[in-house]
Amino acid sequence: MAAELSDERRALLDWIALEFLHNSWAGRRLLAVEGATDGPAARFADDLAELLRERGQTVVRRSLGDVDEETLRRDTVEPFRAGTLPGAEGEAGAETVLVVDGRRLLNDAVRGIWHFTAWTLVGDVLPKTGVNVNVDVTDESAPKRYFYDYCAIPPSFGERRASTPAPQPQASGATPATPATP
Repeated sequence: MAAELSDERRALLDWIALEFLHNSWAGRRLLAVEGATDGPAARFADDLAELLRERGQTVVRRSLGDVDEETLRRDTVEPFRAGTLPGAEGEAGAETVLVVDGRRLLNDAVRGIWHFTAWTLVGDVLPKTGVNVNVDVTDESAPKRYFYDYCAIPPSFGERRASTPAPQPQASGATPATPATP
């Protein structure tokens, strides 16, 4: 690991690693970590991957950034399952765990891809429904597994949208373009 882990962080990561390995103990396994804030999610995925290695697992680690379903499947998931993703090739990679972090990994369209999922939250960010574990990483040295009454999550809380550039302001006096009618 890049830095020494606090006892609290190591204990939580170990708990999550044991839960993952209990439920997904063999084969090509996919584990996704997403968070409202990218940095803590990536660090959590790094540390979880390292802890899985310490437990004797072969691990491939990827940070995917903001990824859409088609790209995720084409560039990461399908090559991993086929044994052609670098680091998990052929028979040698048949018992590999792929640990990824990125945005939109836990959206409904792709949630079923993963054997295990984690959502990291900071401060007042709401937990994510439909994940295996929510982790409060407000204090990264002492993260806490977060249990929540999912019935209390506001209905506006949902899928993450693609990152898009901000709309350009129109010149003063300009009118919005309207589509031509046939």
